[in-house]
Amino acid sequence: MNIGFIEDTPLRGGTQIWVTEAIQYFLNKGEKVTLLAPEGSWVADICKQIGADVHTYDYDKVVSEDAESKKIWTETLRLCDVAVCTVHPPRDGFHCAVFAGTCIKDAGLKTVLMPKSGTIVPDYLRKFYVPYENIPLKVIAITNFTRDYMLETYKIPAETAELIYQGTEVELFTPNAERKKEAFKRYVLPEDAFPVIGCIGTYEERKGQTVLLEAMKELVNGPLPKAFLVLVGEGPDEAMLKAKVKEFGLSDSVSFFEFTREPVYIYERIDVLALSSLYKEGLPNVLLEAMSMATPVVSSRMAGVPEVVINGETGFMVEPGSKDELSAAIVKLCSDETVLKQMGENGRRMMEEKFDKQVQFDEFLQYFHKVTGK
Repeated sequence: MNIGFIEDTPLRGGTQIWVTEAIQYFLNKGEKVTLLAPEGSWVADICKQIGADVHTYDYDKVVSEDAESKKIWTETLRLCDVAVCTVHPPRDGFHCAVFAGTCIKDAGLKTVLMPKSGTIVPDYLRKFYVPYENIPLKVIAITNFTRDYMLETYKIPAETAELIYQGTEVELFTPNAERKKEAFKRYVLPEDAFPVIGCIGTYEERKGQTVLLEAMKELVNGPLPKAFLVLVGEGPDEAMLKAKVKEFGLSDSVSFFEFTREPVYIYERIDVLALSSLYKEGLPNVLLEAMSMATPVVSSRMAGVPEVVINGETGFMVEPGSKDELSAAIVKLCSDETVLKQMGENGRRMMEEKFDKQVQFDEFLQYFHKVTGK
């Protein structure tokens, strides 16, 4: 079987890391794997290194759906038995799943298109998930919330939409004393910092880092004067966020660190993970990774988050955009170290029992075999 992936973004983040890990897993299982991604993209470069059959296209040119781009996509899809396509936002009227569907339809391919999403965006159209009714197609939802929404809002047939959680690498994301020592060397912070709050993600408006900085201002000027925020990532809002840190008087309480492919060291260094997203989240990988590391979480309540963040058991949920709820939840979590430790242990137990990535990768593989009969 040849498993295809379409990743129409030059960015690198949790989804792209998951794609590279999935491809590595399927290659290790002896499957052929083909990736279709933009020229020079991070995911294309990494997948070339691990042995996938990588086909690239011009990220800007494809928006016009020109003949050259269509030929590249069609001939790449022709190689694949299934084509898993992350449902990214449309750009200038172009959508990757729709274009892939067009290529499959026009060429009469037998390739099963599999749009995959955990994110619910009300503005998204049904055709982003079901571009055509008469092509081989299945939709993968990575949260139950997402699947229910697809069935109810887009009227996607139940037999077409499959729920498969993405999971996390429980074996890797396990607390380790030696690694913790290394984490303290990599991420040097004030010795008396507590709690150390981590936030990992692209610096962009939807991630809500500004709200988190507003909450930090309340914390350090009030109940948690030694609180320290570690921001990890990259993105268009970085300069703005650094300016906000100065504006809020938080220069001694916030540090910025670059995107890392080894987030495990971040989790070894922090006491709490904060996810302050405002919208467009599914089931963020960072939540699963942190919980696997027995790191308690405070997260915006949205999409699939309630499926892992059980309020008062594995962490706390807050209303998106509420700096007051966010700061109050962090105070509640960190005012009692016994509670902090217990919630971390509860989260770890949940990941071991339900969200081991190796088990989930195998579920994906079994589903591909079931759908294709190969």
